[in-house]
Order: sequence, then C-alpha cells, then structure tokens
Amino acid sequence: MNRTDLHIALRRDLHANPELAFAETRTAEIVASRLRQLGIEVATGIGGTGVVGTIRKGASGRAIAFRADMDALPIVEANAFAHASRTHGAMHACGHDGHVAMLLAAAEQLAGAAQFEGSLHLIFQPGEESGRGAVAMIEDGLFERFPAEAVFALHNWPGLQIGEFAVSPGPVMAACNEFRIEISGKGGHAAIPDRCVDPVLAATATVQALQMIVSRNVPPADTVALSVTTLEAGGSLHITPDLARIAGTVRTYRGSMSDFVEQRMRDIVAGTAAAHGCSGKLDFVRNCAATVNHATPAARVRAALEGLVGQGRVHPMAPAMTAEDFAFMLEAVPGAYFWIGHGEGDGRAAGHGLGPCTLHNPSYDFDDRLIPIGAAAWVAIAESWFSRP
Repeated sequence: MNRTDLHIALRRDLHANPELAFAETRTAEIVASRLRQLGIEVATGIGGTGVVGTIRKGASGRAIAFRADMDALPIVEANAFAHASRTHGAMHACGHDGHVAMLLAAAEQLAGAAQFEGSLHLIFQPGEESGRGAVAMIEDGLFERFPAEAVFALHNWPGLQIGEFAVSPGPVMAACNEFRIEISGKGGHAAIPDRCVDPVLAATATVQALQMIVSRNVPPADTVALSVTTLEAGGSLHITPDLARIAGTVRTYRGSMSDFVEQRMRDIVAGTAAAHGCSGKLDFVRNCAATVNHATPAARVRAALEGLVGQGRVHPMAPAMTAEDFAFMLEAVPGAYFWIGHGEGDGRAAGHGLGPCTLHNPSYDFDDRLIPIGAAAWVAIAESWFSRP
C-alpha cells in the first residue's frame, strides 16, 4: 500500500468512527501516535482533547502554526458505503476527517524532505463545531506554549473545483450570534380571548418586526443575516398559553454591527411585547467572532498556492455567512484562513445518499483526492513563509 492509500485508509477510519466536540479521544490518540511515529514532538490534552505536534528544523527562532479541526457533527449519516459512520447520531459531515488526514500527510513531508528553517506547530483542534474549541486551546496556553508569528487553517469547499483554492484578506466568515426570546402573557381559555393576554400574537408580531432590522436599519453596504429558526408556544388547541419562545441566529462581519443589531432587537422585543400587554426578554449570545484574514499572511498564502497550482486556480474568497471558531486564533495571532476546492462530489464512493455534496448534509463525504493536494498546499505555505524575512 502506497502512502496516499494509507492516508485515505486513515481518513476513512476517522469517518467511520466520528467523535463529537470535546469527545475526540480516539481521534486525538491516532493523531498523537502518527506524529510520534514521524519523530515529531507531541503535546496532548490541550483545551481538552487538543494535540500539538512541533517540527523543528535549523537554528531559526521563527515559528508558524497550521490548524486542523477534528470533531464531527450530531447528524445521522445517510451514506451506505463501507466507511459510513458506525456511531448513530454522529457524522463527519463537514470534512474534518479530511482536514486531519491532509495535515498528517503534510506532516510526513514537513518532517522529512521539506525545505525550511524554523519551527512548525501542527494544531489538531477539538470542538470547532461547538464554536469553543479554539477558545479552549487558547485559554489553555496554546500560543504561550507554542508561540507563532502566524497561524493558518483551511477548509474544504464544495462548489470550488478540485485543484483550486480561494483566499482573500479581510472578513471571510461571519460572526455567529444566537438569540432566544421569551414573550410572557396570561394564559386561559382560547374561547375567551378577552380574559387572556396572548403571547402568541405578540410573538408573531415580534418575528415580523425583527425582519425589518436588516431591511430598514442596516446600511445596504453592510451584510447581516437575521434568521428566526424556532417559534414555540402552547400545546393544546383550546388553551392560550402563558409563554411563547422565539430563537434564531444573527450573522455579521463586524462586532459593531452585532452590537447595533442586538440593541435594535432589545428595543423591538420590549416594545412589541408591551404593545400587546406582554413582557419580553432577549438573551443574545456572542457565540463566535467574525473570521478576519490579515493582509500579509493572506497575500503570502496566495503567492504560495499560485506557485503550486498556477495563478488562475487561486481565486478571491467571497465572504460566507457561515462561522468558524478559527476566528479566535486570528484574534490572538496574525494569519489567514483559506478554502481548498472540493468539487461537486463526483469522486465520492458509490452508496452515498440522495443529498447534494454540501457541508452539514447527511450524504456528504470528503473527497479523498484532496488529501495529496492539501498536503502539498501546507508544504508550499511552510516553505514559502520561511523563505522570506
């Protein structure tokens, strides 16, 4: 079995044995074992199940870091191929199994023939899908123990063709904010509405009013997504309930815009509830910051990738409203986040389900053709970075 086949076998093993956020015990053990086999220094248990491998070459005091996320999603897999998830309710539907495999494949080359002088920290992070894994590692002293002048991460991107990449400076993924609203009224018999204070009516009016924030309060040049995703009230056809609950998400590219939207929501919740004789309460949670690439690292990544695949195959990175907790690493250390093309799913094994080749879908599977491409990208970035002052 050649090295690529071994990396594919590893990736499929990880896919078959997914582990949710902060429970990546088996995955972390496999990562640590592979790194040690390559003679790489290994530290474990960082931020829970996080692993860091360090490759040192030469006497240079310079260092950079590469990050791969390890956790799976709480999804029931629809695929029927041999490496489908063996854990009901957990699935690698975002390609983190592939991210681990690519960085481990790169580690072989980086620890071997790759030409650079410096220290390279390979960060295998838990809990990205929870939005708190990066924070857990940082709070556990990640960058104090493994200082780096720059940090980098990639993500597979369906729709971008295999062999292509995308990277840009500035915001590339949004801040993820979650909100929960409670509208309190006075329950009673649904046939006597005049003796009740209806929280359902207040809640539906609140949902409608919230939609006006983006259309009437946010400047057209700013990008904001405000989505109400749940509305819950009552349990009987003949009873007006005491309480209605609303929840959803707000995505922005700027912290100041999150502040603005939160305040408008507070005003609307309180005012709309009061107009209906109810009381309203908003819980607004800043789950994840916006992912903002630093200009110089992003330019360096672009140059390295263009040297690898050609200028026409490295594209500008259109900002997405999805979120990524690598944002917190970019707040701590300059760096860049980039996409590696995943294509349309034509390379997937037979036996997948009916869903499209898209992230967080029960029919998703990482395309193994990306493993050597991603490994080569990591090597190119390392060699290019250390070749410059």
